[in-house]
Amino acid sequence: MSLRVGQRAPDFEKRSDDGRLIRLADLRGRWVVLFFYPRAGSMGCSVEAQRFEAALPEFTRLGAEVIGVSTDTEARQASFRDTCTLSFPLLPDSDRSVCRAYGVMAGLGGLLGMAARETFLIDPQGLLAGRYRTANPGAHASAALGDLERLQSQPAGSLPA
Repeated sequence: MSLRVGQRAPDFEKRSDDGRLIRLADLRGRWVVLFFYPRAGSMGCSVEAQRFEAALPEFTRLGAEVIGVSTDTEARQASFRDTCTLSFPLLPDSDRSVCRAYGVMAGLGGLLGMAARETFLIDPQGLLAGRYRTANPGAHASAALGDLERLQSQPAGSLPA
């Protein structure tokens, strides 16, 4: 089953690489930008993560929490955080439970045990407000930020189809 805009986002509970317990249910009332990437430290992932980090003050201004997810281990995620100087949570999903719940374990990457590069915008009520498949790592954060601003300017309860 593929997730669609307007559906409830699958809940999850994971410990981030820096030890924080992240529960989607605890983030109700805030927007969430949940981005999945194949491998911590790969060129595309580093570019994408650094773009999200650069835009983090704007996401924060809009009341959004940015969270990165990959199937990497906690140690690999922590190394990625240090290398790229990231301040938002990175979730190690080595059991692939979050990746499977969001349907990002497809294609060649799934066969290799890696998540596809996809991002989900989750609204304050916990509904999927946007989904990006095969995002361009260099331009994706700014596109998600623009869409978040657009979504927030719409009347409550009017998600795009």
